[in-house]
Amino acid sequence: MFLINIVIGTILGVLAGLGTGGGSLLILWLTMALKMDTETARGINLLFFIPSAIIACIFRRKQGAYSVKKIIPAAIAGCITAGIFSWIGSIMDSSLLKKLFGALLLFIGTKEVFYRPKNAK
Repeated sequence: MFLINIVIGTILGVLAGLGTGGGSLLILWLTMALKMDTETARGINLLFFIPSAIIACIFRRKQGAYSVKKIIPAAIAGCITAGIFSWIGSIMDSSLLKKLFGALLLFIGTKEVFYRPKNAK
């Protein structure tokens, strides 16, 4: 099982580095395949995301993909909002949180399936 988890972690790391939602898939893996409770899975997801995000940001910055000066307001707002909603998530009923997360995944998945770039005809 350890080897399978290493392989899954590697695949999810690749997806996270590409910006395709490796963290969302990690939560699904932890809760569905490993039968982990949602609260623990969310915590592990955060620990997985932080180093993945830092590494991806370093490489994307070297490619000139973004300007730090332009990102700071969004980063501050994101940190504040993440803190608030982490607190809200900790007091919400776990079953409601699972349903909301599932709805979000369905929405995003549907949007990705039917996505067309603006210049495509």
